[in-house]
This record gives sequence, structure tokens and C-alpha cells, in this order.
Amino acid sequence: MTALVALWLPILVAAVLVFVASSLIHMFTPWHVNDFAKLPHEDKVMDALRGFSIAPGDYLVPGFASQREMASPEFAEKTKRGPVMKMTVLPSGETSMARSLVLWFIYCLVVGLLAAYITGQALPMGAASKRVFQFAGATAFIGYAAALWQATIWYNRAWTATLRSTIDGLLYAIITAVVFVWLWPG
Repeated sequence: MTALVALWLPILVAAVLVFVASSLIHMFTPWHVNDFAKLPHEDKVMDALRGFSIAPGDYLVPGFASQREMASPEFAEKTKRGPVMKMTVLPSGETSMARSLVLWFIYCLVVGLLAAYITGQALPMGAASKRVFQFAGATAFIGYAAALWQATIWYNRAWTATLRSTIDGLLYAIITAVVFVWLWPG
């Protein structure tokens, strides 16, 4: 067993390197450019919705308040007529990436912390590099990629976008595992 406090450096370095790698992927490659399609007649749709002052949040259209309402003929007819949507409404105005970037970095730290906890519980100081890579990498992959599939399964997110993000998660897991091997206390 390796104490979590002894793993603060690999946690921090892995988080920084994953943050940098993800920034490079998103800023300098077209890898995720097609994750979201442009809405046909975007300006007309935006003009039509603007007057409703929809508050930021997640919405299902048509929506329902109960299982009984969802089973009703009226709901079935609305669904048949369409459009059927799951949508997220963001606040209007200038968009800032600052909040998302801070939260992403904190998330990278949490994944590193979990990788350190699991790996540290399983392996002693001076453990074989292969074992450190396996435990840290598998844990980080779960943290960076496994939950993405739920969005595709339950919210119909495009499989291609999920596959691209899963590949990103694999890259982030490899970065984390390499850092843990490099900085594992010995």
C-alpha cells in the first residue's frame, strides 16, 4: 500500500498534462468539430424561441410530468408529430470558457486523485512499472471515458462523438498512467 499523500506530485502533474493535451486537441485539431450539428434554419429557430425567454436548463420536448402522462394518447400524438428533442439551454450573452476550464481542471485532479487512491491501495512503494501503469491507467480511463457512454445510451448523443471522446479518454488515461509510472515513489 502507498499512502495517498505520497502521490500528490503524480496527481498534480497528470492533471496538468491532461489539461494541456485536451486543450491542444480542442483548440488545434478538427477532431471534435462535428460533435454537434448545425441546426437547419438556425436563425429562424432562434428567432422563434427567443420570445419564450426559456430559462437555462435541460429540457425534454415533448415533456411529461408523470408516467401516466407519458402513456397518454396526447403524448403519443405529440411525439409522432415531432420534433422530439432533448436540449440544454445555456444563458444568453457572451460565452466564457473560464468556468468550464476551471471545472475541467478540478475534474482532472479528481480523476488523478482516484487513480492514486486505487493504485496506492493496490500497490506498494517501488511497485513494478507495468502494474502501476495498469492500475492508474484503468482507473483514469474509467474516470475520463466510461460515463460518456451513458449520454449516448440515454440521451441519444451521436455515437461518433462518444467514440471520439472515448479515444480522448484513452489518451488521457495513458498520460495519467505514464506520469504515475514516472513519479511513483520508490
